[in-house]
Amino acid sequence: MSLPAYPSYRDSGLEWLGAVPAHWDVKPIKAVASVNDEVLPEATDAETQIEYVEISDVQAGAGIKGSTSYSFGEAPSRARRLVRDGDIVVSTVRTYLRAIAQVENPPENMIVSTGFAVVRPKLCLSRFLGYSIQSEAVISKIIAQSTGISYPAINANELVKISLAIPPQTEQANIAKFLDRETSRIDALIEEQERLIALLKEKRQAVISHAVTKGLDPTAPTKDSGVEWLGEVPAHWEVIPLKRLATIRYGIGEPPPYRDDGVPLIRATNVDHGRLSLSGLVLIDPSDLPENRVIWLEDGDIIIVRSGAYTGDSAIIRSENLPAIAGFDMVIRPFGCMSEFLSFSLLSAYLKEGQIDIERMRAAQPHLNAEELGGCMVAVPSPAEQAEISARIEREIGALDSLNREAEAGTTLLRERRSALISAAVTGKIDVREFAPAELEPPR
Repeated sequence: MSLPAYPSYRDSGLEWLGAVPAHWDVKPIKAVASVNDEVLPEATDAETQIEYVEISDVQAGAGIKGSTSYSFGEAPSRARRLVRDGDIVVSTVRTYLRAIAQVENPPENMIVSTGFAVVRPKLCLSRFLGYSIQSEAVISKIIAQSTGISYPAINANELVKISLAIPPQTEQANIAKFLDRETSRIDALIEEQERLIALLKEKRQAVISHAVTKGLDPTAPTKDSGVEWLGEVPAHWEVIPLKRLATIRYGIGEPPPYRDDGVPLIRATNVDHGRLSLSGLVLIDPSDLPENRVIWLEDGDIIIVRSGAYTGDSAIIRSENLPAIAGFDMVIRPFGCMSEFLSFSLLSAYLKEGQIDIERMRAAQPHLNAEELGGCMVAVPSPAEQAEISARIEREIGALDSLNREAEAGTTLLRERRSALISAAVTGKIDVREFAPAELEPPR
């Protein structure tokens, strides 16, 4: 859709905002809205039920995606800000997360974290104000004015000093209606892409799990593995504890200071579903560590994440990634099995969902330990069959990964399109008055 510009513009007086339509105003948020009007009093009955929204419940570009029910007496101390229909919640901590959301038809007992600023429209339509605050220019301004490195934050009083381009209310309604329609269309396409990505991931998992437990010959005789989650395996395969197939060692633990040059330290963030990601790679000087703590990695080693959101994920180390040192996580060094085959076995659902409760660990944050991992049973074919199975898996998941990358790239482009459209409309770079869907009711 090609959209026109306005007939005339004027300088907004703000370098980051640029020119705005000649008949628009430029006003700080506080001129058209109030902030943090209502809080739950400390004297609230402890049995009062609340629906609590914290920062992790708000997803950039998607709004409020969840909440947790509490009695007031059991709720976190930061569960204090009352919200109403039409409010906009803006995270004032960890502002890089872009946790901003329009509040629509909330339950009467919805409470949000004091980590949010609750902006309440007064002289501006709610939907327009919500889109304006979620525009890239305003979000960038919020992030730029935040202070702190590891936990950047902005004071609510400083947040509402940020200026917006404000058109007459009839145009606010037109812009909001236009964006409601167009972003809904884009969101529907994003949802389709996300469903495809989820299906591709499921297919990838199924390919790996089936191949490392059933092999490639569907006619091969089978036997009971003796492991409930593993079930039947080819009769000529062995079922062996992982500790008899590989050594398992812990990495260095707490790392020394990062350097501008040195040896790569492999961390959980570098582990990505069997692959080693070089994104966010950090360097250390081995001389900063006692010699007996350094775990130098070798070609064919497998890193497995010990804790956190990526617990149980693993990646195989290749010669082109060396020299490198293992960080906090565990290092598996195969001696009775091919590295490639064992790596795929570690990624299989039967091990991650059956023998080790990975989801529980991720939720509760305990560490995966070497003893527990070493006791996991692995179905092991002959070396020739291991090689054949590994090659087949690599081909099949390679094709799936290619489709997944295309779908993720498409999703990224759609999100960028959505963001650009919102920014252009609320700053007047495009004139959408004639394109607003007349059939929609005027927004709040």
